[in-house]
Amino acid sequence: MMMNAAPDYAALRAQVRQFLASEAEAGRFVPKVDSWVRGFSRDFSKRLAQRGWVAMTVPERFGGAGRTHLERFVVAEELLAAGSPVLAHWAAERQVAPMLLRIGTEEQQRRLLPGIVRGESCFAIGLSEPDSGSDLASVRTKAVRVDGGWEITGQKVWTSAGHLADFMFVLCRTSESSERHEGLSQLMVTMSSAGVSARPISTMSGEAEFAEVFFDRVFVPDTDVIGEVGRGWQQVTMELGWERNGPDRYLSTYPLLARFFELEDESLEVQKGRLAAQLIALRALAFETTTKGQEGLDFAADAALVKDAGTRFEQDSVEDVRRSLSSKVADHPELDAHLKAAQFASPTFTIRGGTNEILRTITARRLVER
Repeated sequence: MMMNAAPDYAALRAQVRQFLASEAEAGRFVPKVDSWVRGFSRDFSKRLAQRGWVAMTVPERFGGAGRTHLERFVVAEELLAAGSPVLAHWAAERQVAPMLLRIGTEEQQRRLLPGIVRGESCFAIGLSEPDSGSDLASVRTKAVRVDGGWEITGQKVWTSAGHLADFMFVLCRTSESSERHEGLSQLMVTMSSAGVSARPISTMSGEAEFAEVFFDRVFVPDTDVIGEVGRGWQQVTMELGWERNGPDRYLSTYPLLARFFELEDESLEVQKGRLAAQLIALRALAFETTTKGQEGLDFAADAALVKDAGTRFEQDSVEDVRRSLSSKVADHPELDAHLKAAQFASPTFTIRGGTNEILRTITARRLVER
């Protein structure tokens, strides 16, 4: 099937670039590789929101701009390419807002969406657990029925911004079943609740982007059940489609590549062309998949393919730049700093959001079903 050419939304793109240039010039952020995981600034998110560029797809009745997922895609591209600090709002607008619009109650939508649109509400996604890896069906965090709601006990780990978030969507087991994918539900935990504790996890870079989060009989009211009790697996599958499909799955290393493309060295031209061609192909794939999401079509398998191909490109591009420059990198301090940061982050690219082996299984199964 021929892919339609992706609209460039030139006016919107120019506006975002101008804003980012002024922010960088004012010293409000320093570009980072992997900025959607490493760059946390509530102030930046709020300034971005004032321009209508956070949770852009939320309808006007909830305070949003009612724009398309394709427009959100374009803004996300520019934010990632600039290495801007978007973590404070990223999960909230990338997957929480679309989930609430799809399966949230009217009360939840009115209560939660305006704060997301204003860039004020930081969400974390509680999926991974110790000894579980990408096998979400092995979730052991449990929620038991109590008067007026649920009581959660368990632990999550490798949770992005888990120690900084205001809320967390927690996948937990609400009933026992012989079928591992059954009996799971999603509950929203207010992180200031009694019984919640979070410990930041320091990575090789010395930064603490992730956290392990503990729940000790944490009460969650019925009003904070997301979707339907017992349909957590189906809901998470839909949510992960939004998480896996975005430009953050192939642009995490772009600040490094941008500096690499700027080098005036004829011996690097072939390598530059190869990397640029791969980026163009990945963008076309992700844009087409986003179009499916915009049209309400099932795009889970397509998103898995985007993440698989995109994160492999991210890892390979880091190694390509390292090999291409070798000892020359020391002559370019900014590029050298981006390269070192990318090397620290690189092992996580193909793990977070589901390992590539899991993603290939998803894609293969969906192809068989078709």
